[in-house]
Amino acid sequence: MSLSCERSLTIRARGCTNTIAQAIARGHIMIIAICGSMEFADKMIAVGSVLESQGHQVLYPKYTFSFVQRNLNKQEKAGLKKAKDLIRAHYKNIVESDAIVILNYDKAGHKGWIGANSFLEMGFAYVLGKKIYLLNPIPDFAYFEEEIEAIGPVVLGGNLSKIQEGSC
Repeated sequence: MSLSCERSLTIRARGCTNTIAQAIARGHIMIIAICGSMEFADKMIAVGSVLESQGHQVLYPKYTFSFVQRNLNKQEKAGLKKAKDLIRAHYKNIVESDAIVILNYDKAGHKGWIGANSFLEMGFAYVLGKKIYLLNPIPDFAYFEEEIEAIGPVVLGGNLSKIQEGSC
């Protein structure tokens, strides 16, 4: 879309009429990379749908839909990650995004699970100066809770609409 076309389009967000450029400048529309354990691939799709309905563009980890459709076991997931270089591929999504959302659902008896890949993705986003959102509170993991707090993510408390909050 050319800049002249972009200026002529308007959107309605939270009762305010804005041009696309104004909405983007105010953070109402973002490119958001979804991050989290691939065990939550089905939830990634559901969260992405909500974000898209809010007007955001969503970048999913490569092969998210395959993870859901094929119901891969642990060995198959690891093989796919390595063979397709999925960590580097998702890093490119983070580079292209304005923000990331970490889907830190409960897993393996841990509240708000953030695994190694998600922590790595948070680090990428932090170094790149991206906005970082956690869907749920910071987990009580002794080995990196302080590091997550130092990164300063916005905790959504399960409420994706907080991403759109702000004034017109």
